Amino acid sequence: MTIAETLAGVNLAEPLPEDLARAGAGGLSCDSRRVEPGGLFFAFIGELFDGRQFAGQAMDRGAVAVVCETPKPHDFAGPWIQVDHGRHALALAARNTYGEALKTVSITGITGTNGKTTAAYLADSISRAAGNTTAMVGTIEHHLAGQPQKSINTTPESLDLYRTIDRLSGLGGTNATMEVSSHALAQGRVHGMPFHTAVFTNLTRDHLDYHGTLEEYFAAKQLLFTGEPAPRYAVLNRDDEWARKIQTASGTEVMWYGFGGGAGVRASDVRAGFDGLRFTVTWGGERMEVASPLLGNINAYNILAAIGAGLTYGFSPDKILEGIAACQSVPGRFQRIEEGQPFLVLVDYAHTDDALRNVIAAARELHPNRVITVFGCGGDRDRTKRPLMGQAAGAGSDYVVLTSDNPRSEDALAIMNDALVGLRRQEVEHTMEPDREAAIRLALSKANAGDLVLIAGKGHETYQILRDGTIPFDDREVARRLLRDFGYGRDAE
Repeated sequence: MTIAETLAGVNLAEPLPEDLARAGAGGLSCDSRRVEPGGLFFAFIGELFDGRQFAGQAMDRGAVAVVCETPKPHDFAGPWIQVDHGRHALALAARNTYGEALKTVSITGITGTNGKTTAAYLADSISRAAGNTTAMVGTIEHHLAGQPQKSINTTPESLDLYRTIDRLSGLGGTNATMEVSSHALAQGRVHGMPFHTAVFTNLTRDHLDYHGTLEEYFAAKQLLFTGEPAPRYAVLNRDDEWARKIQTASGTEVMWYGFGGGAGVRASDVRAGFDGLRFTVTWGGERMEVASPLLGNINAYNILAAIGAGLTYGFSPDKILEGIAACQSVPGRFQRIEEGQPFLVLVDYAHTDDALRNVIAAARELHPNRVITVFGCGGDRDRTKRPLMGQAAGAGSDYVVLTSDNPRSEDALAIMNDALVGLRRQEVEHTMEPDREAAIRLALSKANAGDLVLIAGKGHETYQILRDGTIPFDDREVARRLLRDFGYGRDAE
């Protein structure tokens, strides 16, 4: 494939020189260390790194040209291709390079503040139950034809996405499901990607340190539904006020899900217990009885989203129910920690006030004697949500242990004091303990038979980011070890 063919559709600052246009493109890269001889190097200007600094290194490794959205530096001697938008250019070049795979692979993109990960696990499980070889790309991990792969970003760069789709096609796969983050949408990592189905779960306050306002955050999410090409189907949460504001293209078929009126895929008669969820789903005159091992009413929405996605592919109700039942748990998402203790311990990723409020409400629906909540707030993120998180924790809990999350470069006690402002607005017994392990130990020690301990904020994460470095820390493993220290687990073994 020539450079001209590789960059077809890309907005260029000026036409390619004829000799460069006819030259072969030996590969694509946005990492100078991975440039192949004859390849194109895409130099991005990011928050932490400026790819232009590595242009010379890329040429030394055999790059045929550098692609960038700024003019050629005066001290650079090699071929330089200026484009309107660097990540858009890479996305289109990747699509041109690996586009053959799109003839056999259909893509589902899931966006929203909460529920993306669980909905993606469920949608992928449904697709596999329908007999498909699949790929899943998300926050916790990536799966390719059943093989787990480490996840770096919720939504990788477009080049990595297209390479995954190409590998899936080569393995005979047909369905890829991906979480699509607001960062990825705003930066253009999925620009031009042809989604078969686009799902919107909900929108609440998050990532305002990056987007600035809730409206800008929503505008980023909206891009999934107004891209070119537009998705064939849009699966939207009718009960979410922001979802009702989503604009779709004229050719996109909209499917609403929810509990209330106007939902085409509607849930009713929800029963939540320690053994999972049971509820009825109706759509288009059809009816199915859902049984899921996932805990908490909050997962009913995630299941509805996955059902909606499955219906856009024409999967049968039997296969949809089979896929839902097969999804036993999602790491760090309302995940049960069981060591034979007489109370329930749940670990969840809730790290916004709305998510915390919802997960505590879901815990309440399991009818424990008391809810004991451990939570903290992340550093170097939106400070305004900290008192809101404190207020949410205090409003729904019987006892709260306020601790450290990922303080990053900030002082952990200062972050906790921000959250304490909201916590004190509620008349709830609480303790501050900056050491997260000590905080979890305290919460577990307070629990009696029939209580529920909720450890919120980090979910699946296996590390804690401190001012002086990153240390191993997994809420799930810490809770298991502490429960064993208390003498539980012996009966379970």
